[in-house]
Amino acid sequence: MRRFISRKEKKMRNNNTTGTLYMVELALMVAIIFIMAFTPLGYFQTLGLSITFLTVPVAVGAILLGPKGGAVCGLAFGITSLMQCFGIGFFGTMLFSINPAATAFTCIVPRVLEGWLCGLIFRAARKVMKNGAYLTASLACPVLNTVLYMTSLVVFFYQTDYIQGFAQTFGTTNPFLFVVAFVGVQGLIEAAVCCVIAGAVSRTLAVALKQV
Repeated sequence: MRRFISRKEKKMRNNNTTGTLYMVELALMVAIIFIMAFTPLGYFQTLGLSITFLTVPVAVGAILLGPKGGAVCGLAFGITSLMQCFGIGFFGTMLFSINPAATAFTCIVPRVLEGWLCGLIFRAARKVMKNGAYLTASLACPVLNTVLYMTSLVVFFYQTDYIQGFAQTFGTTNPFLFVVAFVGVQGLIEAAVCCVIAGAVSRTLAVALKQV
């Protein structure tokens, strides 16, 4: 005899299925971040800041999985950034030798906030524009990454001899001008790439996952 399934049971089953799908999608995004981290697409090493496109999966995760999912993706990004400080990236290694705790904070906390805020920005933008929200959030992600990371860098390391060496090279004593000179064209490239790729990918996946 077939058992009757109540509405409550159906709702619980649907919630369990949705929760499982969410965790699978989140795990996939985190895996992509870690895989990218060990390719030139993850971190392209320079004598200064590493050029990174890990903001792309963070933005996609934040858009599709919300602020919490974005925060987790940002955490994964931050962990891979901290890993660069153990002899992989010259700049990060130097910062870690100066102040390990401040380096860990600078690598991780701004990236968690970046993913979380990107998710919130998408939700807010989605209420006023349908397709434009994807590009808006995808552009916001690398901008937030640069602003938050550089803010932490200036707060903890600007007065150190290492960073002052860069400031003298750029011929500036103003922290804001230092940030502009230090980020330079690199920041524009990261922002443009993330805006285009993350915007297109997240919009396509949203359609495939029937979130639109």
